[in-house]
Amino acid sequence: MLWTRPRHFVVFLLTMEMLSVPGFTASFVNAPAPVASDWLEFAILALGATVHIQLTHRQEERRRNRTKTVLIDLTAVWVFPATLVLPATLAVLLVVLIRFQRWFTARRPAHHFVFSSIAHGLAAALANLTYTAMSPQDWTTLTASGSLREFGLVLVTAAVYEGVQIVYVGGILALGSPSPTVRTVLGSKTDNLLEAITTGLGAVTAVLVVIMPPTVAIMAVVTVVFNRLAEIDQLQDAVVTDPKTGLLNMRGWTESAERALNRVRRAGSTLAVLMVDLDHFKWINDTFGHPAGDDVLAAVANALSSVTRPADVVGRFGGEEFLLLLPDADTSAAELAAERIRTTIAGLRIPTTDKRGAQATISGRTASIGVAVFPRHADHLDGLLQAADTAVYEAKESGRNRVSFASVPS
Repeated sequence: MLWTRPRHFVVFLLTMEMLSVPGFTASFVNAPAPVASDWLEFAILALGATVHIQLTHRQEERRRNRTKTVLIDLTAVWVFPATLVLPATLAVLLVVLIRFQRWFTARRPAHHFVFSSIAHGLAAALANLTYTAMSPQDWTTLTASGSLREFGLVLVTAAVYEGVQIVYVGGILALGSPSPTVRTVLGSKTDNLLEAITTGLGAVTAVLVVIMPPTVAIMAVVTVVFNRLAEIDQLQDAVVTDPKTGLLNMRGWTESAERALNRVRRAGSTLAVLMVDLDHFKWINDTFGHPAGDDVLAAVANALSSVTRPADVVGRFGGEEFLLLLPDADTSAAELAAERIRTTIAGLRIPTTDKRGAQATISGRTASIGVAVFPRHADHLDGLLQAADTAVYEAKESGRNRVSFASVPS
């Protein structure tokens, strides 16, 4: 399957895998030979990781099946402490043991799995090399002042550990997506918070395995519970998220829009609702195929996210229609935003494939946009949606690729 991917994807993957060789070599050459205490700590971490993986494999399989891009692997709770307390050889061996068990729930092409495994292993190796190069102290002899310095070293090591994975995994995700976004490449805020918490728990595990090894069993329980919480959070997010675009679905958009409208109403301000309807979208599906239509929807969603403010509420209404709510936007601001969106969509060049799987580029697509402003056109959300929808039809009847404002009710 690897050789069916675009050339730049294959080149990046193979290049990064080759570049990992000197990284592993430098880490292993500088690593001390494991002693009995190292093997004992390795066994404790390996046992904890195995318990975690075996007790959560069904949850993890469900999480992976629902996730098409970034998936935060909670095994950093076991790998990151290995980078702090074990030689690089044992830290990488722990990654190999974990990834071997993960293979049975990966549900990913082999070249993806091997590449991500190399990224995990290299991250552990280089983080270990960084940590040992900073001459850490023996944790069992630390004083209060010395512990502050060691905490700083742990933070630096965590930055290296995460940074290597971002470069490797983020790079391949960006090249493998027809319309990469920050969310699809680096994950959402929730994903990154989960990763930070997981790495932090890994630092706690490192302290426990050195100071009080039996208590590491507590972390095995914590990771099982944490895995379940991550699955619940994913399910809650899926309820309000459109799977094709990553935007809010109608339910999620309506809930967020109602909250925004209530805030604006209390503040005595204004807001605008924009309905964006892609022109002649059926022609794309008929000419290039439905996968190409999905690529267009994803590209438009990415464009809408890039030209709006963080406070704006962006969602997919259904089919080829999108909804935006712009808090604190009057008529002039709404018109400027709508024109910016219209011209941005018209300028998109979207890489995709045709019905035969050949590479293709879709460009010159347009959108008709209907705008309604609170409280000028309506004083509640349903009324604003109806007004914006009517304005969309007026824009289409006037020739498409234009912005139309709702009529002021008499």
